[in-house]
Amino acid sequence: MSSILTNRSAMVALQTLKSINSNLNTTQGEISTGLKVASAKDNSSIWAISKVMESDVKGYKGISESLGLGESTVAVARQGAETITDLLTDIKGKIVAAQEENVDRSKIQTDISTLRDQITSVVNAAQFNGLNLLKGTEDVNILSSLDRASDGSVTASNITISRQDMSTSAGALGTGTDLSANATLSAAAATNAGNTATITIATDADMSDNTMSISVGGATLSYSAGDLSGDQDAAASLVSGALNALGIVGVTASVSTNVITLTSTRAFEDVSLSSTGATASAATIAERAETLSFSGSANVAEGDGYQVTVGSNAFTYVAGKGETFEDVAKGLKAAVDGGTITDLSTQVTQNSSGQWQLKVDNDGASSQSLARAGAAGGTASGGLFGLDAVDVTTNAGADAALSNIETLISNSIDSAAEFGSAQGRIEIQSDFIGKLTDSLKTGIGTLIDADMEEASARLQALQVQQQLGVQSLSIANQSPQSILSLFR
Repeated sequence: MSSILTNRSAMVALQTLKSINSNLNTTQGEISTGLKVASAKDNSSIWAISKVMESDVKGYKGISESLGLGESTVAVARQGAETITDLLTDIKGKIVAAQEENVDRSKIQTDISTLRDQITSVVNAAQFNGLNLLKGTEDVNILSSLDRASDGSVTASNITISRQDMSTSAGALGTGTDLSANATLSAAAATNAGNTATITIATDADMSDNTMSISVGGATLSYSAGDLSGDQDAAASLVSGALNALGIVGVTASVSTNVITLTSTRAFEDVSLSSTGATASAATIAERAETLSFSGSANVAEGDGYQVTVGSNAFTYVAGKGETFEDVAKGLKAAVDGGTITDLSTQVTQNSSGQWQLKVDNDGASSQSLARAGAAGGTASGGLFGLDAVDVTTNAGADAALSNIETLISNSIDSAAEFGSAQGRIEIQSDFIGKLTDSLKTGIGTLIDADMEEASARLQALQVQQQLGVQSLSIANQSPQSILSLFR
């Protein structure tokens, strides 16, 4: 059946041509934009995923900039800490030179003061964009990543950089929890009196048949039968004189009837004692110094401060982040050594129970009272606390400076190492963020980029289809004309 009102062939040809033209427009759009998903109407789910990933890429670019800024800041701090280490090493060389008495210590002290001022200058200058990691104690966070969970929530991750306070500030004792129970004093005063032990010779009217051996501080006196004469008192007097004649450093002997009293004024060293043929009251004569012993079980928190008072002078050290009682003991030692009390010497040791101890010895004529205190919530002392008090113009000052400078060098080395480790971590994270960004871009391209080879081939095919569709429509439109022949 033919109809001049409804041309079904033309309708089919027209619909086909419209479809071809639509596909042709789509392909031309892919070629012109390079995208197979250019908008949400092309593929809403893929478009949404790509936009989320594109926002992450944009965020990672910001993170990369943050890491670059952080790396530069840490690099400046590391370089500053390394420079401080070198300067402290130079100061150590000056201190070692001052151990010799036949030198001009005042000129050496001038050199030390110059180097100390340079260290202060380095600490103040070691900043990047106003941020100085060599001053203060607060941590600095550097944005390192954006972590997206499966539910779409995003959290920021940071690399935490611990400041390393290289100042010489003394800190301030807090008013918080009383910590004095964590420190125990061996005595309420430090005197120059030595500690004693006795050797008792048994009563014997004739000592000529006796043998005897006495060892004091590694020096030994031996008596065979016939070496001694008279009674026990005479023997005790003879042995006492012989012990003094040995010239044992810091040890003197005195006698009362048959009892020999040994007195040791050694500050930081016990004196061993043993005997055969006589009775020793102890195996050792204890060191003269008094001790401030710190707890072997308690922890030290930032801001925990401890104070030792010698006479009328109070010396304080406040712990910084991550410090221990070893640091507290060494800090108090530096404080006491930098004080104005003459004939006072200190030493830091660890006893057999693992407790850190500050030993204080008084070689002056006057007794010095001792007291201790502790409190939380203070302002931490600087990592180079005690450097300002280095004074090599005296024998005692030179001796104290030699041990204290080792602590300061150790602190600066630890700080430089901490910054070096942090800088290495930032570099690794920065490299990872760069690779992660490239991977995300590749993934986005896989989702929405057009395959140009495929699009080109499809374009040519659609152009041929379009031409055929036009001809097909032309043929379909000509078919009603054949009906005219019926009316001729």
